Amino acid sequence: MSDPVTGAAVAVQHLSPWQLFLQADIIVKSVMILLVIASAWGWAVILDKVVRLKILERRASRLVASIQEGLPVASLADSFATASPNDPFVLVYKAMVEEHARSADLVHTEAQRDGLQERVHRVAQLASSSALEQLHSRLSGLATIGAVAPFVGLFGTVWGIMNSFQGIAASGNTSLAVVAPGIAEALFATALGLVAAIPAVIFYNRIGTDIGAYGKKLTAFIGVFEIELSRQLAKRGDRNGLRVA
Repeated sequence: MSDPVTGAAVAVQHLSPWQLFLQADIIVKSVMILLVIASAWGWAVILDKVVRLKILERRASRLVASIQEGLPVASLADSFATASPNDPFVLVYKAMVEEHARSADLVHTEAQRDGLQERVHRVAQLASSSALEQLHSRLSGLATIGAVAPFVGLFGTVWGIMNSFQGIAASGNTSLAVVAPGIAEALFATALGLVAAIPAVIFYNRIGTDIGAYGKKLTAFIGVFEIELSRQLAKRGDRNGLRVA
């Protein structure tokens, strides 16, 4: 007679993740592969966003510090000219400076000065929205993984348990050695779903919060530029003998 303890030990040896995958039904295998791909893609997005936001935060601190030293509105400041051209602060600043340059010959009356400030504000908002939209890109994929992956894993679990019950019915044997592998395969699919979903949900919220905080800094920067622009336009109006509101 075989030793039950030895039989159980042999069964446990075959319950490694790789063995569970190899022994699984084709449907359960497909679910596992899909969840692994989703998890890998999610981590790629997470690492890209976290690293990029850290770099942008460091640049933002340096650029904001340079604002305190004076920010020209007619040309690019040296600190912005040497920064990465794809940085949102640089993109917004360039957009405002270029709009100011295009409108330089139009500023003669108080109404034209007000129009310039309005155009600069709109250009800055458009550039800011575009830059933040780029930062938000692919975050919807993380939200989808966080919402859907557990249910995909649950589908694999239900399918695996159904196969296990069918195996029990066909063999007429309800011992643990017969039931355990199929149940383990099914539960492994649920585990993979959670492994994919939990980091996606956590980092979706964290990254979204970080982008929101970065957007507030960008909005504050636009406000500083507009204040400086208004001050310079007011001085120009005084020199031209115009009434400054």
